Amino acid sequence: MRKIIPATPASNASQTVDLSNCDREPIHIPGRIQFFGCLIAVSQDWIITHLSGNATEMIGLDPDTAIGTPLRDHLPPETIHAVRSRLQIAAHSDAQARLFNVAALNDERLFDIVVHQSGSNWVIEFEPKTEVRGAQEAAWAVQPLIARVGRRKTIEGLAEEGAKSVKALSGFDRVMVYRFEEDGSGTVLAEAKMPGMQPFLGLRFPASDIPQQARALYVKNPIRIISDVESEVFDLIPQQGPDGTPLDLTMSVTRAVSPIHLEYLRNMGVCASMSVSILKDGALWGLFACHHNSPRLLAYEQRSMIELFAQLFAYELALKEAEQDRAEADQARVLHDQLMAQVSDGRSFVNNFETVAEDIRRVIGFDGIVLSAEDRFVSLGSTPTEDEFRELTRFLNTSAASSVFHTDCLSARYTPAEDYVERAAGAMALPISRRPRDYIVLFRREVARAVQWGGNPDKPVEAGPNGVRLTPRKSFEAWKQIVKGHSSPWSRAELNAAEALRVTLLEAILKVADAAAHERKRAAEKQDLLIAELNHRVRNILTLIQGLVSQGKAEAVSIESYSRELDGRIQALARAHDMLTAESWSPTSLVQLIEVEAEAFLSEGTERLKIEGDDVLLAPDATTTLALVLHELVTNSAKYGALSVATGRVDVTIRRTETDALSFDWVEAGGPPVRAPKRKGFGTTVIERSVPFELKGDAEMEFRLTGVQARFVVPERFVSNAPKRTGRGRSTPKIAKVDGPLPDSLLVVEDNMIIAFDTMEMAREMGVGTVLSAASVSDAIRIIDTEEIGCALLDVNLGGETSATIAAELERRGIPFALATGYGRSQELLGNYPDALILSKPFGNEALRSTLIRLAGDQA
Repeated sequence: MRKIIPATPASNASQTVDLSNCDREPIHIPGRIQFFGCLIAVSQDWIITHLSGNATEMIGLDPDTAIGTPLRDHLPPETIHAVRSRLQIAAHSDAQARLFNVAALNDERLFDIVVHQSGSNWVIEFEPKTEVRGAQEAAWAVQPLIARVGRRKTIEGLAEEGAKSVKALSGFDRVMVYRFEEDGSGTVLAEAKMPGMQPFLGLRFPASDIPQQARALYVKNPIRIISDVESEVFDLIPQQGPDGTPLDLTMSVTRAVSPIHLEYLRNMGVCASMSVSILKDGALWGLFACHHNSPRLLAYEQRSMIELFAQLFAYELALKEAEQDRAEADQARVLHDQLMAQVSDGRSFVNNFETVAEDIRRVIGFDGIVLSAEDRFVSLGSTPTEDEFRELTRFLNTSAASSVFHTDCLSARYTPAEDYVERAAGAMALPISRRPRDYIVLFRREVARAVQWGGNPDKPVEAGPNGVRLTPRKSFEAWKQIVKGHSSPWSRAELNAAEALRVTLLEAILKVADAAAHERKRAAEKQDLLIAELNHRVRNILTLIQGLVSQGKAEAVSIESYSRELDGRIQALARAHDMLTAESWSPTSLVQLIEVEAEAFLSEGTERLKIEGDDVLLAPDATTTLALVLHELVTNSAKYGALSVATGRVDVTIRRTETDALSFDWVEAGGPPVRAPKRKGFGTTVIERSVPFELKGDAEMEFRLTGVQARFVVPERFVSNAPKRTGRGRSTPKIAKVDGPLPDSLLVVEDNMIIAFDTMEMAREMGVGTVLSAASVSDAIRIIDTEEIGCALLDVNLGGETSATIAAELERRGIPFALATGYGRSQELLGNYPDALILSKPFGNEALRSTLIRLAGDQA
């Protein structure tokens, strides 16, 4: 049986190939030209640098005298002008410009000319014009033929119609659609041939038949023709250019192939061949592989039409695969809805597993299924035992948690599976949690099957007369291999469905887990977790803003004052947020909320803001709303109102109404004259509408000449009495200043680049001599091992890991450290180091300075 292989560039006859690395060895592009064309290479100043050996016979250029002379001395000006006019098309990499029916020598002969760029050279190839009847027929036939392709419903149908179409366009005796599989091997998916020829449909070929380097060439140069395997070829003169390197002929049309490949074709009985790339999403999906029993040269227009057909075929192929993907996605959505309905009543996923398994079976076929979740093992059908599966999960845990593991030969990947290969030869594992890792695993029984190979797949190369090198096969008989230990393979559609199913199952498992957690835990415990996470996120955001502003302080008029004022504002906003989280989302003081917001803009204190009346406690919902309102009031007053001048003041009156609702008034005086804005901005809208919209209360705001006045009424359900206080106190104490020397060196461990840069800059400005940074545990440990570290500041959370390992190593070495966090003291790592200094995010210069001085004292 003859083996089907496209015309592929291979190794030079004199090249030695390391067989252990044959898929990665560079393929030599032979410096020879096929007889049906000749080649001229010119430099960018149009001096001839290379000629093919047949240039004298074909276009009258003598290689002995033409090299180094201007091209204009040998070709008519009209020809050079025509070539130059096409250069813009070929001015970018891997592009060809084509001219058809050109009287290149000003005589009766016509040529097809192709120009492309090769390094610093322009390569011009001339082909004498052949019969154009086939090309004319191909031009009008492309559209109706591609329309026939588009009417097919399956990929196999597209391939069958495509093979027939290329055969009709080219006239070759045999045309195959050769598809590359995931493992690199190739399959003849469709075939159109002359009657009486031996069929190759369905045969499979090893990946080594077409190495990766050859496939890369097919991506760059999509059409390749060998018109006669017995024809004479002509060397390039000279073989090397002025720089000592050979001319790159990757994009050449007339380039010859190696003698090895020609020998290969002769062994097959093939006299002419052509291959056309099928590219999908920029990658090589397959090839149209064409063979002819006698010499055959197609007109260049005809080849161009076939290349166009291949491009349109690839478009139809992409549409068909996208259509299949959509159908699979619809099927996955149906499965998603069914599975979510199964768990919507809150029943355990494990207890409901038999019904879930039947839903999965309708999309992905299997012989057995195992669920390992909630510390339980449930199996249905043909599966490993529980003990065997527990051992298997250790292997599965080495694969990625965010993807589906699949194989049709589990024993080849996991040797102990040989003990139960008859029960579970193939496996598809869907991780449905991260830690601890839970799985749903589908199993398929062993299926012994025959695979038809085009020759022995285990013997792709052998020793030749010139030593160990790639050698063409001499026998092309079909090789039948009985495959054991395998299950039926998982199809692409099943793998896509499995990935969608993994996401669905994860969602379903989480839904059940959330319901169970709600029953097991008290509401306060759940709130603690949510508040801690919210606190962490908001603090990190504020810290990021602080870093961004600080990094841009060079643009300010006064860096010191600008940075200090901005630092104070961000810290005040953070303290307002702390009020909500400090007592686990319990009611907060209105007086403290007002003071905190005022402190953000009154750097000299809040004495000019006078509060009358008894304090009240606000529910969390009301606290967030009023915090936003007060922030806008204070901001506007500090910019334009009473708080913008030293003589201005604000009086706030708090009282309870007859219905126990909260009423408080905001009255400004002593400031500049106030006029109502011509257009309501976002801040004014927040002040006037937040309380009515969010709390269903009342809000009034007036812009009087003497100052802004506002009144707010908050319904009674959001308000409770506050304990009596002897005096006004700060909601959050200021950081106590500490005097003392700073450490000589500091390691900053922080995974946010801007926050790390800002912290390092503050430390350097304070006078710390050496400041190093690390963004991960591994980077930090490496620095600790190689550098002298005086102390360290560790961000508790580093993306997907924590600083626990770093803290333990520092403690072992006796190096003092502080922990930076937005979680507060509730975090587990902080509990492991109760005596560690805690730097709460966001932190400013004073907080960082005090912490570093304390660390320096611990080091001493």
